[in-house]
Amino acid sequence: MKADLTSTTTPDFISVLSQATNAFRGQVSTRPKPEVLVNALLQAEKAAKQQRLIYNFESLVGKWRLCFATGTKKARERGGIILGKGLYVPKFVAIYLSLSAALEQDLGRGKIENQIQLGSVLLQLTGSAQYLGKKNLLAFDFTQMLISLFGRVVYQKQIRSGKVQSEDFYNQPIAKLPFFAFFLVNENFIAARGRGGGLAIWIREN
Repeated sequence: MKADLTSTTTPDFISVLSQATNAFRGQVSTRPKPEVLVNALLQAEKAAKQQRLIYNFESLVGKWRLCFATGTKKARERGGIILGKGLYVPKFVAIYLSLSAALEQDLGRGKIENQIQLGSVLLQLTGSAQYLGKKNLLAFDFTQMLISLFGRVVYQKQIRSGKVQSEDFYNQPIAKLPFFAFFLVNENFIAARGRGGGLAIWIREN
């Protein structure tokens, strides 16, 4: 089932997520408490599974700023993981996820960039990405690291973050790669669960 973004009925969890992202942008003054936002993300994830929503890669292309994320910790009794409380990313730390598509004949293939800006210091990781549309799964591997200070590059090196060589990336089993499983995508924000089990929501930057 393709994602329907035109429905006139807005689920409660969408309202909570919209309030959180609007507050992060400074458009409203009150933001949901972390536990309320985590619950809304879990509801969105459940709804996506029940409705078998499918999002295309093109809807993810762009630059997104991390707004909120949860950590995880191991459950002592069952040996699994449980979500942490979650927190809003401080405004003085800018964390971006950028996705770009490859040529049209390579649908689902592209580039990923993760960028952290703290004052005059910039850390940038780039690499290859592959999107499995039927699962809304974005697998990736960072292969380049760049650090700049006051706009000047002070460190740039190829890295093996390092599961695979970049040229072999698309031949690797998804199980061997880090990934994001997206469960909500619209023109304003995206939400996903990472391979480690944590949840995150990003707002569109451009």
